[in-house]
Amino acid sequence: MSSLFPFRRTRAGRPPLGRDFTLLWRASALTNLGDGALLAAGPLLVASVAPSPLAVAGAAAVQTAPHLLFSPFAGALVDRLPRRSVLVAADLARGAVLALLALAVLTGGAHLWTVYAAVFALGVGETLADTAYGALVPSVVPRELLGRANARLALTFSLNNQLLGPPLGAALFAVLWALPFGFDALAYAVAGLVVLRLSVRPRTPEPERRNGGGLWADTLGGLVFVGGVPVLRTLTGCILVMNLTGVGAFSIWVLYAREHLGLSEAGFGLFIAAGAVGGVVGSRVYGFWEPRVGRAFLLRWGLVLEAATYAALALVASPWAAGAVMALFGVHAVVWGTAAVTVRQSVTPDGLLGRAAGVYRWADLGGAALGAVLGGALAQTLGLLAPFWVAAAAVGVLAAVAWRPLGAADAEPAAGNSGRRS
Repeated sequence: MSSLFPFRRTRAGRPPLGRDFTLLWRASALTNLGDGALLAAGPLLVASVAPSPLAVAGAAAVQTAPHLLFSPFAGALVDRLPRRSVLVAADLARGAVLALLALAVLTGGAHLWTVYAAVFALGVGETLADTAYGALVPSVVPRELLGRANARLALTFSLNNQLLGPPLGAALFAVLWALPFGFDALAYAVAGLVVLRLSVRPRTPEPERRNGGGLWADTLGGLVFVGGVPVLRTLTGCILVMNLTGVGAFSIWVLYAREHLGLSEAGFGLFIAAGAVGGVVGSRVYGFWEPRVGRAFLLRWGLVLEAATYAALALVASPWAAGAVMALFGVHAVVWGTAAVTVRQSVTPDGLLGRAAGVYRWADLGGAALGAVLGGALAQTLGLLAPFWVAAAAVGVLAAVAWRPLGAADAEPAAGNSGRRS
């Protein structure tokens, strides 16, 4: 029935996203819940094994390193290999790593180097899995439904990874240190089995792939492609600048909350949750806004809103006002991110989806890593609010520079990138 009538209307008047997307979404929901639990349980484990700020910060750096080292190559691998197989292998491998870590914690064999090795391996798996997810979505969803599909994935991320997962991980850790890691291992294993049920067809090899070409050539091809498409080049530059400045401001988040807003530990938790709640709202309203105002509007004015957000956070001193600003920022972050990924998927040919995502992710994580260092240095030398003012100015300039190129976000997708692919 679904193959004969792929756009059958639901009672709400919207076409369904389909069985394969539902499977992909369920797998994403499982891994996001497990990863959310790990957000709390991971630092708690590191702090319990080696209670020093340097050790805790080191774990975050170790997990980020694979993204910086391998993202473009991961994109090339995802474009070379069957994407479903890459995703299943990454999920099962991460599940095995977490099962071994849970066993080490349970038997008292978890040392700092053990945790770091596990975190690095998880980062490698995440680099491959996230790239494969992004490349698979256009394979299972018609292009005109990509925005709604990405918004649903964003909603799942906000709920499971940011709202439900961390409290669950902390609660499980309080019962038994090994429990959240075993739970995450099970989540990955089940997610891998769910992805195995996806219906995929072999992709047609690209012309250059038929004539050979190594991984380095594929990786370079991805960089050249992104650099040669103005809207992709602009989006990649945007995420680099946004994270370079935004993460710089948020890197001193806990000090801002304590010293500028006067919040307690509990108040800080609620303050962080405000952004996550905004993300949930953003994912719910995206499907309403996109067809009415267009992706270019959302991307352009999102940059303006982001610049205003940093200025507002520097100006307000009321926790309630700052919380309201963060809730609005959460809406913007999900809407802008969903529009950006939908544009990237729409204008990228199927054979380059992995590499385009890898390049974008490289700029994303690279900007975040460097921004955290620069933000701390700015706050140390110029004062606590300096990173917020710098971010406001930088994103304001970015909005002016990117305004015209972002107009292409509403253009028709690349030829050969419509319909269902695998």
